[in-house]
Amino acid sequence: MGDTSADFLGHRYLTFNSVIRVNQIEVTRDRTEGADEAAAHTPENVQALRDAFERGWPGGRMTWAFSWRALSDPRPNYVAIREMVAGFHAEHGDDVTFIPGGFFANAYGAREQVSRDLHEALARVSEIVGGGFRPSSVVAGFLAAENQRRLAAEERVHVCQGSIWSQYAIDNQDGDGSVCYPYYPSTEHFCKPAQGKADFIDCVNLDGWTCDFLAARREGFRDGFNSRMGVGPIETVGAYGPEVGVKQMLATTAAHFDDGFDLNRFGWVTNCWEASLVPLFGHLNALTHWLSEIRRRWSGARSVTQGEFGLAWRRQFPSNDRIDYRFRQRGSGIGGSDPNMEVRWYMNKAFRLALLRDWQAGGPAHIIDYTRYDLPAHEPKDATRRWSLMGQINQKQTRPQDQPVRLSEIPGRDREAIIHRYPELARE
Repeated sequence: MGDTSADFLGHRYLTFNSVIRVNQIEVTRDRTEGADEAAAHTPENVQALRDAFERGWPGGRMTWAFSWRALSDPRPNYVAIREMVAGFHAEHGDDVTFIPGGFFANAYGAREQVSRDLHEALARVSEIVGGGFRPSSVVAGFLAAENQRRLAAEERVHVCQGSIWSQYAIDNQDGDGSVCYPYYPSTEHFCKPAQGKADFIDCVNLDGWTCDFLAARREGFRDGFNSRMGVGPIETVGAYGPEVGVKQMLATTAAHFDDGFDLNRFGWVTNCWEASLVPLFGHLNALTHWLSEIRRRWSGARSVTQGEFGLAWRRQFPSNDRIDYRFRQRGSGIGGSDPNMEVRWYMNKAFRLALLRDWQAGGPAHIIDYTRYDLPAHEPKDATRRWSLMGQINQKQTRPQDQPVRLSEIPGRDREAIIHRYPELARE
């Protein structure tokens, strides 16, 4: 990773991924759901995506993830794409890796099979790229704790995009309840930061798409808005067109590269443009524009692969003991990003906490999320879409107990724990 390995703090990072599949959801090696995306996966579309990225960020590096079927499909387009992406590694330093299930592997398959797929597919990627290459990370959408443990222990891969922060009632799997910046997951649940050596997994767990914090507090499409809106292309450029879409992408980026950078001593934004989206709405100029604006506004920002980013974070933070992420965002006025609202997030090893207030009206702050991580947690035993870690109060407000409350209304022991860590909140 060059100089970033020695001075992780004090910098802004962008990680950009793309996924190449055959079917939208590859439930198992032999069974699929969703459309066959082969027609969208052409060498021309993949090259166009890489070129748009290069125009926006000359010299930037990105991560490519192949599904199981895309690694072996004998059709000429997939053969050519595999050769092309191997060339991207040689030419640009891009990382190449595997995505189990084409996202959401644990919603359909047993953990043992998912680990077997990871083992064999990573070997296949090494074969395709050649020269002793080994992926530095895995893209997964969500990935169960046991699979992340084995990924680190058996495959020696210590970075995984294994959590999609705040996702609930969207796509094929739920997983709200985690920290949105890097953390080591607990053996109990991939959304829970490890509390100590006994439950520690040496795999840096990363988010998949940086979201607008105000939009993300909603359940699914509640109120007619997409809760996943942030920097992702579907919810921004696809929904609002390139001009407004890029405006929203930059507003989300600014929450991390301005206030977030000041609060956390580093900033991170991550995005994934699936290769199948290139012909769907074809706004690659929007990608170039977004990247160019990032470089113009935050001239020292670094574009690296997610593996490079995760390993640099791992060298800076050998455990979860020192993570203490803070964010503050006011709405952009686009979609579910209410212009009159301000949300503050606090995320550490022990809990995550969110406070929401109407800053224009000068209203008081209410807690909309309080999730303790020092309590036992359990992942589902069987395949299911329900993988969220719901705490005492959850931002999605799907349960009666999730109604916003003032800090003074929180039970005494929890209130004391919050104020002990963040004394400034005693005034709330």
